[in-house]
Amino acid sequence: MEWVEIMETVGIWVAALLTLCIYSFLYRDNPFYRFAEHLFVGISVGYFTVLTIHQGLIPFAWDPLAAAFKEKEWVGLVRFIPIGIGLLFFARLAPTHAWLIRYPIAILIGVGSGLAIPNVMRADIFRQIHGTLTPFAELHASGWALGPFQIFGIILMLVGVISTLTYFFFSVEHRGVVGGVSKVGIVFLMIGFGSAFGNTVMGRVSLLIQRVDFLLADWLHLI
Repeated sequence: MEWVEIMETVGIWVAALLTLCIYSFLYRDNPFYRFAEHLFVGISVGYFTVLTIHQGLIPFAWDPLAAAFKEKEWVGLVRFIPIGIGLLFFARLAPTHAWLIRYPIAILIGVGSGLAIPNVMRADIFRQIHGTLTPFAELHASGWALGPFQIFGIILMLVGVISTLTYFFFSVEHRGVVGGVSKVGIVFLMIGFGSAFGNTVMGRVSLLIQRVDFLLADWLHLI
């Protein structure tokens, strides 16, 4: 039990000192901050390297190939193809064969695009269109019996969508009516960016509060 308490105390001190090292950057760049930064990057790279080996290389490459050789199931040796393609990434280390890295990158980007584009279309376009039209369907189904604030919100959303899309419509010069509508879209964009930035700041402030609470309560026992 004493060893457990000692290790917990050491862990708290290490966490507190590293926290202070990171926040020392608020004063200026210094060796303490660089030490904590390099330590974090090194530990992260080491952790994800081991994680990749245990969750990727061993179960999807080493174990199937070992089983194929052991049981003489030569069909399983087809896994050498993706393994060989993956090994081409290391061709970047040899200047004379660096051009070989184009093949795995092309395959990776092609497969990634094929998987990502339908999901992006469904999430960022079709879902957005559905979310924009659904309130009008509800409004029509209720016979315009919704409250005035709900109706105002629906109309405001429609104005925001149309004006924002008009701002990004570059096939027509932004003059006259189109220019006025696009300026309204700029207002909606600024409101959206401002709320997103405010949400980000609130998240960072909550992290700061958590670290200050850790320093004052768990480390210094002042609260």
